[in-house]
Amino acid sequence: MSTITNLVKNMPKAELHLHIEGTLEPEMMLQLARRNNVKLPYANIAEICDAYNFTCLQDFLDVYYLGMSVLQTREDFFELAFAYLQKVHSQNVTHVEIFFDPQGHTERSIPFDIVLSGISDALEKARTEFKITSRLIMCFLRHLSEEAAFETLETAEKYKDQIYGIGLDSSENSNPPSKFERVFARARKLGFALVAHAGEEGPPQYVYEALDQLCIQRIDHGNRALEDAALTSRIARQQIALTVCPLSNLKLAVITDMRQHPLRQMLQKGLLATVNSDDPSYFGGYINENYIAVQQALDLTMAEIIQLGRNSFIGSFLDDHEKTAALENFDNIVAKL
Repeated sequence: MSTITNLVKNMPKAELHLHIEGTLEPEMMLQLARRNNVKLPYANIAEICDAYNFTCLQDFLDVYYLGMSVLQTREDFFELAFAYLQKVHSQNVTHVEIFFDPQGHTERSIPFDIVLSGISDALEKARTEFKITSRLIMCFLRHLSEEAAFETLETAEKYKDQIYGIGLDSSENSNPPSKFERVFARARKLGFALVAHAGEEGPPQYVYEALDQLCIQRIDHGNRALEDAALTSRIARQQIALTVCPLSNLKLAVITDMRQHPLRQMLQKGLLATVNSDDPSYFGGYINENYIAVQQALDLTMAEIIQLGRNSFIGSFLDDHEKTAALENFDNIVAKL
């Protein structure tokens, strides 16, 4: 193992862009389908893996929502989330900020509290057993209506002690952030932290809208912001974190070659870029695999990897005391590595 790979694997990390439904491994998908009598169009794991040959975001989402159909009970959501937490604990992740998509479940008549309680139970168990801290972020599906988002937010108000933030995901094209300006204004008034997917497939204008109309505190993806020099300078100046997902970008053809990935360019421009896995079951790797893939493709230096690791805590929603402690722990461990 190279020195830099050893650093990646053993340094503490925070993951800030992770869709819990996107951690549904093929084996668990089949297991839960059998348990819950859900009929899938796949006979075995190989057929599921064949379905993972995406050419764009929408191809992925079609399979992603189909996979969701096997999630039916509180136990299912607990098992899904805890399997992810066990995996990233083995990869030295010490803090996670997890997205969940309640509308993808309530539309199937799965009660909101079933989804939330299963995930929350797993986060609590991971905090106790693995000392993993966490924040839970509820996302609106942007292909659905503003009215549907308002209804979901109204439900979420009852669970504010468990839900830290509000996000926006799903099909970006033709669904600009401005579509949800009023919903995000309400969420901001309620005190939720705000994030949004912007600039993955959508243009730089979507990033402007997310910043200026949704008033987000962090940009999920944000790759296409680099096409606008003024926007890039602003993001760097304000130190707004970008939650970048290299393997996702490759799998969904945001880039066609990992050597084209803009991560080093982001760092060189002073952006607070972080590395994350997005939907690791579907995109071929959890957080360490993302670090290693982009490091090898771009020949990132040890100093750049360390900066990315520190950025993951700096860009998190940990409070100031927790953030200081996490960075001190990071620096101490890296010094030994």
